[in-house]
Amino acid sequence: MINYIYQKDGKGPKLARPVTTREEYIALRNAPENVKNFYDARGGDETAKGNQIQFNYNDLLPDGVLKGCKHPSSTFAHDIDCGDAKEQTRLKDEILAKKDEIGLLELSGSARYGLHAVCRRQPGRTVRECQYALSMATHTEYDTNARGLARVMFTGPATEDNLFYLDDAIFEEKLTVEESEKEYQVLKERERKSQEEVPAGAKKANKHYRPWEEKMDDGRCKKEDGSGRVAEGTEVIEANERTMYVFRECMKEEDVTEADLVNEGGRHNSVKVVLSHCNQLLSEGETLGVLKELMPNNWNDENIRTLVTAYYTDYYSPTQRLSVFQKRVFRESKRMGKMDEGKGLISDVHLQTSKAPTMDAPLSEIYASALPPKMPEQQPKLIKLLTSNTPEIYKATVAHAVFPSLGAHLHQVQFRYTDNVLHEATLMNVAMAVTGGGKGCIDEPINHIMADIRERDAENERRLKEYNEANNRKGANKDKLVRPDDLVIQEIQADVTHAGFVQRLDEAQKRFLYFKLNEIEMFDQLKSKPGQQFVIICQAFDPGNRYGQTRAGSQSVNATVSIRFNWNSSGTIVAVQQYFSKVLTKGPISRINFCTIPEREIGAEQPIYGIYDEKFDKDLQPYIKNLTNASGIIVCKQAKQLALRLIAECAEFSRLSQDRVFENLSFRANVIAYLKACVLYVANGCKWEKSIEDFIRWSLHYDLWCKMRFFANGIRRAEYAAQGNSRGPRNLLALLPDEFTYQEAVNLRLKEGKSAEGTANMLNQWVFRQYILRITDYSFKKLMYKRNEQG
Repeated sequence: MINYIYQKDGKGPKLARPVTTREEYIALRNAPENVKNFYDARGGDETAKGNQIQFNYNDLLPDGVLKGCKHPSSTFAHDIDCGDAKEQTRLKDEILAKKDEIGLLELSGSARYGLHAVCRRQPGRTVRECQYALSMATHTEYDTNARGLARVMFTGPATEDNLFYLDDAIFEEKLTVEESEKEYQVLKERERKSQEEVPAGAKKANKHYRPWEEKMDDGRCKKEDGSGRVAEGTEVIEANERTMYVFRECMKEEDVTEADLVNEGGRHNSVKVVLSHCNQLLSEGETLGVLKELMPNNWNDENIRTLVTAYYTDYYSPTQRLSVFQKRVFRESKRMGKMDEGKGLISDVHLQTSKAPTMDAPLSEIYASALPPKMPEQQPKLIKLLTSNTPEIYKATVAHAVFPSLGAHLHQVQFRYTDNVLHEATLMNVAMAVTGGGKGCIDEPINHIMADIRERDAENERRLKEYNEANNRKGANKDKLVRPDDLVIQEIQADVTHAGFVQRLDEAQKRFLYFKLNEIEMFDQLKSKPGQQFVIICQAFDPGNRYGQTRAGSQSVNATVSIRFNWNSSGTIVAVQQYFSKVLTKGPISRINFCTIPEREIGAEQPIYGIYDEKFDKDLQPYIKNLTNASGIIVCKQAKQLALRLIAECAEFSRLSQDRVFENLSFRANVIAYLKACVLYVANGCKWEKSIEDFIRWSLHYDLWCKMRFFANGIRRAEYAAQGNSRGPRNLLALLPDEFTYQEAVNLRLKEGKSAEGTANMLNQWVFRQYILRITDYSFKKLMYKRNEQG
C-alpha cells in the first residue's frame, strides 16, 4: 500500500492520499523537481534531500492524516544503509536474488546510495519483527528506529538506474480498514507483552544495526555453523611502530577513537572509514595485525575479516593516486623503519604508479585513471618548439591551448571531414586547474603566436581612432564620414560589447576573430540577452550559420555575419563546471577542447620557464607564414585516414563500454582532433610527420578524458541517466568471463547502471563485430581482439 504525502498549499499538517497505479506512482517520482532534488541531494544538498517526494508504506492512512497512525498496512518499508555505490550494487543483487523468499515488492536507491525496500508484512508480525527477519535473510544493516507506522521515505526518481524492482502487487492492499484496526490491537499487545521474536539489540536505538553480529555469552559472533570464526587466509603481520602510526593517523583523519573500534553499535562503520585511507598504505596482513592489537576480542570476527578482505579486493589499486594526506603519512612512516620485503603496500613504486597512463595503455585504463594520459615523448616540430620553454608539468596544457591562435591565422581555408562536410579551423580551448595551478602557462606561447596579428591590428586601431576623432568633429549626419571598409581587427578585448563583437565580425573579411580571457565568467560580456554567449560558442564551431543583430537606430550596428571566432579561456575546475552547468546537454561542452593541470604536491619546487627570445620568434616565423599563406580547400590524406581510425576506435570503445555519454562526446571531439591535425599539416608546409599521428591520438583522448572526468556525471544527471562516480566508461566485455551466459551479461549491465533491456542488442552487436561467438541462444564465448580495442 503506497500513500503519497503532501501538504495542502504547502502549509499545515502533512496529509496523504493513496497511489493505486504504477503509472501514477512513476509519474510522481519522475516529476522534474523531484529528479533535481534527488541529484542535488546526492551532491550533498541537505535541503534538497528533505524536499524529495515522500511516501508511506507502513499504514493505510484511511483519513489521510499522517499523525497518530493506527492502521498497519500489509506492507512495510525497510531503509538499508549501503555506504557507497559499489556496496549498493552488491546488496541490490543479493536482495533481488531473494525477492521471492522475502516477499519483495519494491527496491530502489536513495540519494546517498542506500536502498529502500518494501516487502509484504507477515500477518500478526510487527514491523520490527519483519525488519529483523529481512536483515537476517539478506545480511543488510538497518536503522532500528525506522519502524513507526508514520514513517515516510524520501524517494528519488523511478528511472531504470534507480528503481530496481517494482511488483504491481504493491498497489493491492490485503487488509480492509476494519481488519487493519484489529491487527493494530494484536501488534500492540505483542509489543506490550514482549512477545516479539527479536533479540534485545533490535529494541535498542541503532542506526546501523547488524543483527547477525549479536554476541553469545563467550563473546563470539553468532554464525549459522556456530563457529563464530572465519578461516585464516591472509598472513597476519604483527603490528609495529610504523603500521600502528599509519593506522592511528587514519583514525585521526576520520575522528575515530579506540573506543569506537570496539563499540558494538558502530564498530563496523568505524573500521570501514579507517580502511578507506589505510588500505592504500598498509597491506591486508598489516591491517589485520593492527586490528588484532587494537580490538583483540573482535578483530577476527567474520564480519570484520570480510570487511577488510572486501576493501583490499574491491578498492585497492596500484594505480590509484594517493591523496595529499596519504602521501604525508607515507613519508612519515618511512622514517620509522623499513617494512618486510613483499608484505606491505608502501613503497616508492606505489607513489610512482600514481602517474599518468601512457597511450600504450588500454583505453579503459586511461579513462579510469585519476590523471589524464601522458603526452607522447615525440611531438610534432611546431608543438615541440611552442612547449620548449614550458615546465614539464604545463607542457600538455600548452600543447592544447596554442591551437585557437594558430587557427586564427588561416583565412578562407577549409578541410573536408570524413563525412564530406567542409570545416574551417574553428578551435576553442578552456584550461581548468585549481587556484594558483599555473593557468598562466599559456600566455607567452600565445603572445608570440599572435604577434603578427597584433601588429596588423595596431595599425588598423590607429586608423579607426583617427576616423572616430574626425567624425566626432562633424555636425549633422549628412556630413559624417564613411567608415573605412578595411578595418580588419582580429583580436578583441575582454570588455567588448555584443554590438562591438558583431561589428568586428562584419569587418573581418571572413578572417577569424580571436579572444583570450583569464576567467571563463568574462565570456558573459558578449551576451546582450541571457544565454547568448552559449549560442555564440555553438555557432563558432559551425560558421556556416548566419548570425547578427538588427536595430532601428541609424547609428546602431546592423549586420548579419558568420561567426568565425577562436578563443582561449581558463578557470578553476569548479568555476568552469558551474559556468556550463545549465547547458551540459545543449552543445557547448562537445565543441570546446578542454585541458587541465594536475595539482602539484604541497611544497613542490617552483616550475621554471625558459626565455622567449629572438631565436624563438625566428624559429616560429616559418610556421606562421605557412598558415597565413594557405588558401582554399586543403586535402591531407593522412589526417583523413587518421580521423577514420580514431572514429572507429571511439566507436569500438563505445560498444564495449556501452557508455552513451562517451559516444556522444566523441563525435565532435574527433572533429576537433582532425582540425588540429590539419593545422599542424599546413603549418609544417603541407608535410605530414609520423609524430603528428601519435600527438593527435593523445590529444583526442586527453580531451575526452577531461570531458568525462569533469562533465560526464553532470550530463548523466541532466539526462536522468546512470549515476555513480566520475570515473570513465568501462569495457563490459573485459569484465565478463571468457565464457558467459545471457543472464551474466544482464547482471553486469545492471551492476554498471545500465538497463537490462539493452542486453540483447549489445550481444548482437558483439557477435556481428566478432568480439564473441554465440554457442547457444543463452551462452557466449569471447574471441580475440586487439589490446587497445579491448580497452
